[in-house]
Amino acid sequence: MRYDLVADLHACANALERELAQLRAQVEQQPLLIARVFSLPEIEKGHENDEVTHIAVTQHLGQKARDMALAHYCRLFMQHQSEKTSTKAAVRLPGAICIEADETAAEQISQQVSTINQLKQRLEQLITVESGLPSEARFEFVHQHLRGLITLNAYRTIPLHNAPDSLRFGWANKNIIKNLTREAVVEQLDRSLKANRAQAPWTREQWAEKVQQEREAILSLPADAKLKIKRPVKVQPIARVWRASEKKQVQLACPSPLLVLCRDKTQVPVLGELLDYDAENVTHRYKPLAQPLHLVIPRLHLWSDKL
Repeated sequence: MRYDLVADLHACANALERELAQLRAQVEQQPLLIARVFSLPEIEKGHENDEVTHIAVTQHLGQKARDMALAHYCRLFMQHQSEKTSTKAAVRLPGAICIEADETAAEQISQQVSTINQLKQRLEQLITVESGLPSEARFEFVHQHLRGLITLNAYRTIPLHNAPDSLRFGWANKNIIKNLTREAVVEQLDRSLKANRAQAPWTREQWAEKVQQEREAILSLPADAKLKIKRPVKVQPIARVWRASEKKQVQLACPSPLLVLCRDKTQVPVLGELLDYDAENVTHRYKPLAQPLHLVIPRLHLWSDKL
């Protein structure tokens, strides 16, 4: 770890807070055309991994929605939220705020958002790369020097858009899928064995035995077996941005309100609603037939097409 890293970390975080406050002041000075955000239930500590089958949505409009959006952008530290709220799960506030901005104001706000997003990327670079620390050691490092920083919030960029024709909202259920070779999986398991660590509730000896069994299970698969990690991602709110001139719709993750710049009232987009999420009533536009797979290593979500 380079000796001046901590100084750079503090300087970056302080600059980020200043620039966010400046953006807040800039947006508050512009006429508000329309705003709609959707608050979701807070995830309490200890419930981060609970299965989610229903999410109740509360809609907020107008100036209240704008103020909630600006507070959301500026939420970087634990001190900015309830003590009961988990810091391991990002607080999400889907929606959009649309403000009137002439050419000069739009340029200033765009530059401000660009500066903020660059600082966010710089902060993530300092913590995840330049610190040289493995992921399990970063939490202690961050909270030693930036007490209470919620990295999930600090890294998340502010989404800025010039007025589209419509903004609709919905939910996305996805899987993370990564294809692996048998050699790559064995190498990963070998690294785990060499680390000589345990995972609760197992002792080191029990954990080593468990990993060895997993290794043998992989080696026993046919040489042409296809391996893939298929891990479900928690349902997340999305925005669908439609531009008629381009005849194009773009779907985006929407953990934060979209900041939309409009020249005047004639450019105000149609804003849709976000309905409650109900896992039992999810409809798929197209769901291809799944290839039969066999779960080989449950803890890694590792599947194989052959046994």
